[in-house]
Amino acid sequence: MNIVVCIKQVPDTTEVKTDPKTGTLIRDGVPSIINPEDKNALEAALVLKEQYGAKVIVLTMGPPQADDALKEALAMGADEAILISDRAFAGADTLATSTALGNAIRKIGNFSVIFCGRQAIDGDTAQVGPQLAEYLNIPQVTYVKDIQLFEGKVQVKRALEDGFEVIEAQLPVLLTVIKDLNEPRYPSIKGIVDAYRSKQTTVWSAADLGANLQEVGLKGSPTQVRRIFTPAPKGKGEMLQGQPQEMICDLISRLKNKKVV
Repeated sequence: MNIVVCIKQVPDTTEVKTDPKTGTLIRDGVPSIINPEDKNALEAALVLKEQYGAKVIVLTMGPPQADDALKEALAMGADEAILISDRAFAGADTLATSTALGNAIRKIGNFSVIFCGRQAIDGDTAQVGPQLAEYLNIPQVTYVKDIQLFEGKVQVKRALEDGFEVIEAQLPVLLTVIKDLNEPRYPSIKGIVDAYRSKQTTVWSAADLGANLQEVGLKGSPTQVRRIFTPAPKGKGEMLQGQPQEMICDLISRLKNKKVV
């Protein structure tokens, strides 16, 4: 059984700042990490590997430095790592990204489960996983918090605001997971050594995938980010004092003056 895990290298959002003049993210000197929920996805795949002897293939799209994220995934226990990297993929939105990943997974061929994190912390769209499933025309379940694998199918608990629902799906299937699913393991010393000495990352270009250049990268992106900005700070709040009835009348009067009511 082959399991594919899609991960993304993202800037550590605790260190991200915005240039007030250009409205763009300042990435210089900002450390990059594996998207947190993608680590939960990888952990889920590794658990299935231990239970069923599956082969775990980790996949990402990005510049050459994204190999650092793949090395970490290999150190955690993944068997193979694939980086799709090409200038033709630059500027991709979620649709173009899922198309490129879909081309790579079709090239991989046989797979039973695709794992993705629910969403990436640098975009928060939660779109790539579902779009990838649609591109591959396979079942999908999102917001997964528990997984049970049976012969030819999977049963999962899907998190809801007020509980969960149990869903069964036939393999192959794509699952997007949430952080409540598990606690990702740390790479072992042996895993780190093997990742850098014994395991190699496979790099595929757009040509290697036979990708339609009109469907990937900026050309294949119907949405584009024009500007990123920090909202202007709101004014300071004011605490009303006095008897309840007096404060209510004062509040209503203020809201009327501001045309709120």
